[in-house]
Amino acid sequence: MASWTLAYDGFDPDQEALREALCTLGNGYFATRGAVEESDADETHYPGTYLAGGYNRLVTDIAGRPVENEDLVNLPNWLPLTFRPEGGEWLNLPSTQILVYRQELDLEQGVLRRVMRVRDREGRETHLTARRLVHMGSPHLAAIEWTLLPDNWSGGIEVLSALDGRVINCGVTRYRQLDGKHLIPLIAEELGEDGLLLVAETSQSRIRIAEAAQTRAYSNNERIKSERQFRQDHGYAAHALSFEVAEGSPVTIEKIVALHTSRDRAISSPEQAARNTLRKAGRFAALLEDHARAWSQLWRRCDITMEGRQRTQMILRLHIFHLLQTVSPHSVDLDAGVPARGLHGEAYRGHIFWDELFIFPFFNLRIPEITRALLCYRHRRLPMARWLAHESGYRGAMYPWQSGSDGREETQTLHLNPKSGRWLPDNSHLQRHVNAAIAYNVWRYYQATGDHEFLSYYGAEMLFEIARFWASIAVFNPIRGRYEIRGAMGPDEFHDRYPWSDTPGLDNNAYTNVMAAWVLGRALEARNHLDAERRTELDESLGLSAEDLAAWDEIGRKLMVPFHEGVISQFEGYERLLEFEWEAYREKYGDIRRLDRILEAEGDTVNRYKASKQADVLMLFYLFSSDELGHLFNHLGYSFEKELIPRTVDYYLRRTSNGSTLSGIVHSWVLARSDRAESWMQLKDALESDIADVQGGTTPEGIHLGAMAGTVDLIQRGQTGLEIRDDTLRLDPCLPHELQGLSFRIRHRGQWLDVEIKGGRITVSASESWDGPSRLVIGGKSYPLGAGEVRQVACHYPQRGDDRAEGG
Repeated sequence: MASWTLAYDGFDPDQEALREALCTLGNGYFATRGAVEESDADETHYPGTYLAGGYNRLVTDIAGRPVENEDLVNLPNWLPLTFRPEGGEWLNLPSTQILVYRQELDLEQGVLRRVMRVRDREGRETHLTARRLVHMGSPHLAAIEWTLLPDNWSGGIEVLSALDGRVINCGVTRYRQLDGKHLIPLIAEELGEDGLLLVAETSQSRIRIAEAAQTRAYSNNERIKSERQFRQDHGYAAHALSFEVAEGSPVTIEKIVALHTSRDRAISSPEQAARNTLRKAGRFAALLEDHARAWSQLWRRCDITMEGRQRTQMILRLHIFHLLQTVSPHSVDLDAGVPARGLHGEAYRGHIFWDELFIFPFFNLRIPEITRALLCYRHRRLPMARWLAHESGYRGAMYPWQSGSDGREETQTLHLNPKSGRWLPDNSHLQRHVNAAIAYNVWRYYQATGDHEFLSYYGAEMLFEIARFWASIAVFNPIRGRYEIRGAMGPDEFHDRYPWSDTPGLDNNAYTNVMAAWVLGRALEARNHLDAERRTELDESLGLSAEDLAAWDEIGRKLMVPFHEGVISQFEGYERLLEFEWEAYREKYGDIRRLDRILEAEGDTVNRYKASKQADVLMLFYLFSSDELGHLFNHLGYSFEKELIPRTVDYYLRRTSNGSTLSGIVHSWVLARSDRAESWMQLKDALESDIADVQGGTTPEGIHLGAMAGTVDLIQRGQTGLEIRDDTLRLDPCLPHELQGLSFRIRHRGQWLDVEIKGGRITVSASESWDGPSRLVIGGKSYPLGAGEVRQVACHYPQRGDDRAEGG
């Protein structure tokens, strides 16, 4: 079961925050970090709980300047559960003698387990086995089961179970100068004879949160009669249970919790809903059975099986696990986006960026209903995107770089450099390419599903308004005879201005311009997929004219793409920047991923150098096949030789610090067919980025969901060459020799297809109702593929020893 289990032996306070993030449990509605139940928020532990879409806005005075932030709110803590032998101290790991300690995250069933034996000051030894779940089948339920075994003592024991609404947002050190008190406690009371009810409300967004908990003790499956004392404080409710235990006789404590908010549908009030859900919940064993069944169904759809690398298999499943905990089938009924750091911590304040670009391909091929719901989050915020464009002097829709509750721009105007302690201007809102990412996601979803109703009533409107934005931001240069996009930022993020300019922004970022041209083309193509009546309706409601369409066509053929030294330039003027002394800085600092912070602390700026934080130009080779890019560049009037790709890849790989976990995903992808060994190394690094916290302290603040999703997509599409285009399923595997076999399922337009690559053969099995692509192309050869058919084909991707290096 090692490939299904993330395990830790021994209690390590320095690693606890990382473990808590990686051991988070969630169900798409809410998630709770893997902090031990007996802990409070301190320098070791941070027991946060987060609701999908649960934001609140606060204003803090920083150096005489009001700074407004919207945060994903840390909800009342439902975990508190602890014990003490009579006359002893409450369980506290840092001050307790720990004899045995092991923690396991069961990925298959979605259960967090802990086994430990502790000794108190009086020499009393107690064995504790804990299990916890956040219910995947019933999204408002969570549960804890403790089994306590007195190893060498008998006597009285006290168990304390609480709901704590006194929490604040303080999980990210660099945000602690900002106000983090989002909750107003309203109710803390008993619920019947063995229950608790806690109600709080966010201070600005007025989200009402209700948690109801029931704690009971059992021996031999029979309820233990215990003395119960109610303890109350402002925003805090607890029950202290007292009863007798005997040496060698285990007792079980079950804490069942219901969580509802005023954002829920089909409820009268969150308080009443929490009461009702708790009353119907049943015991831990029954909840676990239903919960495990829900996970089993998800794994049947979503698992990817690898042979030859057990740890790689486990990490891949860990990444799928956290994807499904952040957005699950429960997300379909929610108005929520997908936070870049999951529901696992407070980094990026729970905002939504462009990481959807890396996340949606996984769901498009398995549970596209989730993608549809997340795209509807964007559609509901289309009016705000229109307003943002209008306020900036553009037409159409300009989506924000960071989005939260209502779709306004949440990007800060200042950010803190922790290396220098200085607050600096933040220009990252100039990353207009988020608009292209949203349009790309709309179109790829439509291609994967054939969901014509979505395109007609939601997708086309977004495509048209984003196309209108690109047409309005593009400026014609009569000297060049081309359109230009000026004053933007690319995905690189290091460069936000020219070193010779005081004005933020860069001109003609190649990625942005090419993506804009692609979007303009897809908007025109989307019109051909609409029936005449719907086309007329959108033209009328959006005020689209023949002149608009003609402009889209012209601009889409004449946007500028800069080049230098035989490669695509990251942006115009890139060749004027200085080369950076990479080896000298690596020798001086070791880790230079955040080169921008290092240079700023030295009084310098990364804007002066040919140095990128993450993939920028190379994103084009990640998102499009060489055939697609060739067509796109030719449409723009540029020649596109296939040798341009390896030249450009090599050029930027040598000039990138990999300051983002997304970078390794892109680099592994673009190297998959030219250098399998290096591609495998990049993939291994990407797989390890969160579990090993390679950025030194970022993962404890929240996992990197885009990077996790990207590794999965690297396996399912990048390493297999999987592509569905022109009614043809294409497979061109390039598995590294470390992977002895690979199998997975995909869903295309409602039908399932099973793929296995093993022993030099590809086996493709179509479902009995398969009506997807009728042709299968492997290694350039075409084969028919019909309903219920199993097609087995020899594949000749390089075998062991064919690489330049083994790759570990």
